[in-house]
Amino acid sequence: MKRMHFSRQMVCAALAVLLLWTSAVMLNAQESPTSRPATLERVRIAPDRPRFELAESGKTFVPWGFNFVGRFGRIVEEYWQDDWPSLEEDFRRMRALGANVVRLHLQVGTYMKSAGEVDPDALKLLARTLDLAQQCGLYLDLTGLGCSPLDAVPAWYDELPEAERWAVQARFWEAIAKTGAGHPAVFCYDLMNEPIIGQAKAGEHPWLTGELGGQYFVQRIANQPGERDRREIAEAWVAKMVQAIRKHDQDALVTVGVIPWAHVWPNAQPIFYAPEVARHLDFVSVHFYPKKGEVEKTLAALAVYDIGKPLVVEETFPLNCSLEELDAFVDGAGPRVDGWISHYFGHSIEEHAKGAQPGGKLTAGFLEYWKDKGAEAVAGQ
Repeated sequence: MKRMHFSRQMVCAALAVLLLWTSAVMLNAQESPTSRPATLERVRIAPDRPRFELAESGKTFVPWGFNFVGRFGRIVEEYWQDDWPSLEEDFRRMRALGANVVRLHLQVGTYMKSAGEVDPDALKLLARTLDLAQQCGLYLDLTGLGCSPLDAVPAWYDELPEAERWAVQARFWEAIAKTGAGHPAVFCYDLMNEPIIGQAKAGEHPWLTGELGGQYFVQRIANQPGERDRREIAEAWVAKMVQAIRKHDQDALVTVGVIPWAHVWPNAQPIFYAPEVARHLDFVSVHFYPKKGEVEKTLAALAVYDIGKPLVVEETFPLNCSLEELDAFVDGAGPRVDGWISHYFGHSIEEHAKGAQPGGKLTAGFLEYWKDKGAEAVAGQ
């Protein structure tokens, strides 16, 4: 074999090319916040008192962030496969706005091809989303069993009776938990957004209610409760969903985001956070939208959910009150609340300031406030 000879000039030229290439790679990594995985520790409940902490360091963790259904008027799962860069942009924006948690609403129709078959391609996209979250330094609150736009709800699903519907829901959670198991970006599994128990009114969808802008955010887990005790129904459903999750993920936290009926009726007692139900859950998630002139009433309703577990206000926004009143609620709730999640609609502060909906300049002002408030809340974390 002929021996190759390299001159000093050839070696120097090769080293120069290598140095330029390495510098370019390092510069690109610095410019792209999603190019390198962030170090995320698993979040757990502290053993000494009801608070969140990072499993390895033991540091207190304060969840702070946004609900993200998708760019306003759309569902993430409608476009994430064809427009992945927009999801990357939104995750980076939310991180820049101070978020450490993003609440994603996962749709039944995305993951279940039939009553007994999950969609592996959808689960791959979910896994990719978890990786993106980690790269951005975000944890995900994976809220399941969404049926938000009616046209995305499978017809076969609506036709199922209660027991078979629960079985599909359990299979859904098995698939999601198997995908998320061990991933550091999983903050929690939220079993369902605002589940209720009760018969539909005449003309209503048999399972869905709470329509807002063409999307449905409230869902019945039982629509023919009869004489059954509602707490027993809630306990049976929660236990079944948690059992499905724990088949694959023993560590991630589990919760359920609820309507605070004590905010509507002062003497109302929680169903999903009654002792026999709450024992299956790791922390409390409750949704509060203070009304004008009712900050003290809202704080009194919040106290009902202080049951000795970490408490997260998983939805809030100055929807029916001023920004000053929302701030008074946040400050007044501070001693009880361990985390806060508001709303992001897929637009930057600048875009809202120029009129992007919803809210235009009002939402721009809120995002500025939320960014600054979050910096205070997680200071030193």
